[in-house]
Amino acid sequence: MLDAVVVGAGPNGLTAAVELARRGLTVEVFEAADAIGGGARTEELTLPGFRHDPCSAVHPLAVRSPAFAAMPLDRHGLRWLHPGLPMAHPFPDGTAAVLSRRVGETAASLGPRDAGAYRRLVAPFHGKWDTLAADFLRTQWDGLPADPVTYARFGLVAAQSAALLTRTRFRDAKARALFAGLAAHGIAPLGGFGLGGMAMMFALAAHECGWPVPRGGSQAIADALASYLRELGGTIHTGFEVKHLDDLPPARAFVFDTSPTALARIAGLGNAYEHFRYGPGVFKIDYALDGPVPWTAEPARRAGTIHIGPTYEEIGAALDAATAGHDPSVPFLITSQPGVVDPTRAPEGKHTFWVYGHVPSAWEGDATEVIERQIERFAPGFRDRVLARATAGPPELAARNPNYIGGDIATGSVAGLRLLIRPKLARVPYATAHPAVFLCSSATPPGPGVHGMSGHHAAKAVWRRLREA
Repeated sequence: MLDAVVVGAGPNGLTAAVELARRGLTVEVFEAADAIGGGARTEELTLPGFRHDPCSAVHPLAVRSPAFAAMPLDRHGLRWLHPGLPMAHPFPDGTAAVLSRRVGETAASLGPRDAGAYRRLVAPFHGKWDTLAADFLRTQWDGLPADPVTYARFGLVAAQSAALLTRTRFRDAKARALFAGLAAHGIAPLGGFGLGGMAMMFALAAHECGWPVPRGGSQAIADALASYLRELGGTIHTGFEVKHLDDLPPARAFVFDTSPTALARIAGLGNAYEHFRYGPGVFKIDYALDGPVPWTAEPARRAGTIHIGPTYEEIGAALDAATAGHDPSVPFLITSQPGVVDPTRAPEGKHTFWVYGHVPSAWEGDATEVIERQIERFAPGFRDRVLARATAGPPELAARNPNYIGGDIATGSVAGLRLLIRPKLARVPYATAHPAVFLCSSATPPGPGVHGMSGHHAAKAVWRRLREA
């Protein structure tokens, strides 16, 4: 009998497997797809030699994740590359606000009326990333914080909505748009609980950790985790779809890097997660380009990530439309251009480009035209550089990764209290009604993102249960 079986070889499943194997347990991983990675994959989606990330591409929460920092992933091939700017937010007049490694450069880009406000907002937390990450990338009621004073101070900010923070802190359009764009990574209306804290975490990560890309693509993260797991004696099986617990070898614990819906079906838990809610979907396009994106704003040409949405109001309207089930008209776009720092992604002189906009859950339309019209506002002539494109709406995303139900790449809504309480209110959210079955996907705290922390904490819950047995 194995000590643990992990179902799903995404970043959280692999992290959980590594954490258990490091404790001397026998671990095997079963993945339905023919390759590992889940949301951290890299494939030739368009043309030969163009390597695209079908889902995650930029990793501000991974580079100094408490889980990954404890592993020798560099020895297993993971190399982080930092663009000249972590993020740029261009405007129609050819200027841009920037999220820089330096607080001063970021503040200056927001204009004189908001520069000081931004400095004051981040100053109490700058230089404290490691304790903030450990304290907030977890179940909030699981033990005492490492730094109670900073935890309490940040909590007062983090509990606020992005709408409230922008209204009370900033006076001009550039700062409001930049902050709204950071909060929009949550894929929920800007008035929701806790999205101000999400925006703050992304900003602080940029200042202290950067927003890097892995050399060669996001697949490098999964490959490094898998290599380390094998070094520890773990085994990975691909092309193995699990439909029932009986499909798996006997084990003391079963850990699922899946949606709660899939776990309940496979483990026979019935309606255990009937109140769990999924969020809006996204429409994703990967481009092969014959040159760099022709941004009008110079800072955007140096940034790894570009947010496209010139005003707080336009960003908020795009998120509200997706949540309400309306077709996208003027989408807010999150884009990535890894070629500014990683020449391995495309043939010499060519580039890959990654973009998504928000759409309703399970939406079956085609957002290519509205997305490209939005890009052209800030990069005239963009279409002329397109060699090929690969589009994926919610149905295609869900088919590619079953965790993304309805195209929800967060594996569960983060609206309201759902960012804090997921998949449901429980003392140990990784445990289930079955004493040997656990959940470790992004549907558990701390939620979406490639950071491995859901897998890290789920493995700790498994370890405690097995020691008690």
